[in-house]
Amino acid sequence: MAGVVEFKQHPSEALKAGAGFDLAGVDPDSTPGYTGKKADGQALLDAQDTRLAELQEKLFAHGKFGGTKRVLLILQATDTAGKGGIVSHVVGAMDPQGVQLTAFKAPTDEEKAHDFLWRIEKELPRAGMVGVFDRSHYEDVLIHRVHAWADAEELERRYAAINDFEARLAEQGTSVVKVMLHISRDEQKARLLDRLDDPGKHWKYSTGDLAERAQWEAYQEAYAVAFEKTSTASAPWHVVPANKKWYARIAVQQLLLEALEGLDLQWPKVEFDVAAERALVLKS
Repeated sequence: MAGVVEFKQHPSEALKAGAGFDLAGVDPDSTPGYTGKKADGQALLDAQDTRLAELQEKLFAHGKFGGTKRVLLILQATDTAGKGGIVSHVVGAMDPQGVQLTAFKAPTDEEKAHDFLWRIEKELPRAGMVGVFDRSHYEDVLIHRVHAWADAEELERRYAAINDFEARLAEQGTSVVKVMLHISRDEQKARLLDRLDDPGKHWKYSTGDLAERAQWEAYQEAYAVAFEKTSTASAPWHVVPANKKWYARIAVQQLLLEALEGLDLQWPKVEFDVAAERALVLKS
């Protein structure tokens, strides 16, 4: 793309939480793999919107003609880290009829009566769709670890269940993209204050945010363990530094583009005679 600053190292490589990964060593202010500035990042985001939309339309058409492939984007983060911005500025470039967005809240009594993956299974994207989980089954190993709602044995069972679940999704044709948006504690404080200082953002603030913020270090540890236990070859974790919102958005956009391109989709071949149909349209 002429005139557009592109990634020097793809986010799938630069941001992967692989063997020996250290969350504490990730600078939330950094822009791994990218040397451009904010304006460059915005230009890249805009330049790739059309490509992202085209690939998603191919996936949607694929599903309409009996294909089984799909994409699932899992977004995990502390409060204020920018999940909503990813949905608006990255996923928003795609046709909404081909997107399934699920924002998981605290489980209902009915959901609590089942295993933790029960409610997740119900919201998986259909064939040809891009699914987006705003929070996910990882809440059941993160918050449960932090608040000791599950013991060590149960947590180990859940990590194993998650790996089995995601491996099965991959085998069935789902490309799983797992993203943790990583902000600093100081940045979260600034964003919480911003919400309180702007009446138009008061609705985003919850008095419970401070209770979870008090557990900051415990959550960092819980995330680190989750990466160690559940970053697999078929569903690796990617930790995206997110103090700079513009960087987080282009990084996630690149991860989605790679996932869609990796499906190697072609436009479906129709069964009718195109030339004959065109002639009929001209006569109509």
